[in-house]
Amino acid sequence: MLRQREAEGAAETGREPGARRHRAGPHPVMAVPALAFFGVFAFIPLIGVVLLSLVNWDGITDMNWAGLANWAAVLGDPGTYHAIWLSVQVMVLSWLVQTPVSLLLGVLIAAKGRYRAVLGVLYFLPMLLSSAAIAIAFKALLDPNFGMSLAFGVEAFAQDWLGDRDLALYVVVFVIAWQFIPFHTLLYQAGVRQIPGSLYEAAELDGAGRVRQFFHITLPQLRYTIITSSTLMLVGSLTYFDLVFVLTGGGPGNATRLLPLDMYLSGFSSNEMGRASTLAVVLVATGLALALGLSRLTSFRRGSQQEGA
Repeated sequence: MLRQREAEGAAETGREPGARRHRAGPHPVMAVPALAFFGVFAFIPLIGVVLLSLVNWDGITDMNWAGLANWAAVLGDPGTYHAIWLSVQVMVLSWLVQTPVSLLLGVLIAAKGRYRAVLGVLYFLPMLLSSAAIAIAFKALLDPNFGMSLAFGVEAFAQDWLGDRDLALYVVVFVIAWQFIPFHTLLYQAGVRQIPGSLYEAAELDGAGRVRQFFHITLPQLRYTIITSSTLMLVGSLTYFDLVFVLTGGGPGNATRLLPLDMYLSGFSSNEMGRASTLAVVLVATGLALALGLSRLTSFRRGSQQEGA
C-alpha cells in the first residue's frame, strides 16, 4: 500500500518513486563574495602585519630583517604587560558598567508608551557622535579651571579628573560607557520585543509581578542577546584608541596607555613599526581567543529561540 501511494505521488509530481527530496538552501557559491572581501581586507593585511613584526623599520628607510627580536623585546618589556593589564581593567569595568545599564534601559524602552519613545531618542543621541567629538567635549567639561566646576559652581567638580593617575582610567571607562551604552541598549530593546507576549500573560495569570517576570522570563529569553552583547563589548574593548588618544593621550604618565594606544605610539611616535606590528598581532590573537573562548564557554549555538525555550 505504501509503495502504491509513493508511485501515485511520483506520477502526480513527475518524479520517480524513491527519489530523494533535496532541501532548498543557499548555494555555497553565495559565500564567495564575503570570503573574497574578508581575504582582501582582513587576511592579506594580517599576513603583512605578521611579516612586518619580523623586521626593523622606521616607516621611511629600508627594512632590515630582525627575526624574533621584536617579539622578544615586546614580550620582555614591562610596559607591554602594563598596557595589557590596563586593557583588561577597561574590559572588565566596561562590561560591569555597560551590561546592567543597557539591559535595564533596553527593557524600559521596549515597552509601549510615548514617553518611552522620547527617552529612546535621547538615549540614542551618543550613537550619532564620533569618538573624537565625545572626547573633546568631555575633556572640556572635566577641565579643572573652566569645566563643570565653573558651570555648576560645585567645588567637588574642580579636581583634575584627567590629570590624577588614580582617577583617569575610571573617567575613561565612564566616557566609553556613555558612548556605547546606547548601542547595547538597542540590542536589548530588539531582543525584548521578540519575546512572545503570551509568556508574560501566563505569568500574570499565575500572579507573578514585574520583578519575577524580569528574572524568570526576560533574562532567560535574552541569554543569546546577552552573549552577543558581551562578546561585542569585551572584544571591542581591545580597540579603544581614538577616544583615549584625544581624551588623555595615554597619560598622566602611562596611566591610560592601553594596548591599542601603545601600538599607535610605538609605530607613529617612536617610529618602531616592527614593535607596533608585533603589538597588533598580539591584539588580533587576543581578540580572536577571547571571542572563541566566550563562544565555547557559553555554549553559544545559532538558532532562533522558541517560545518557552
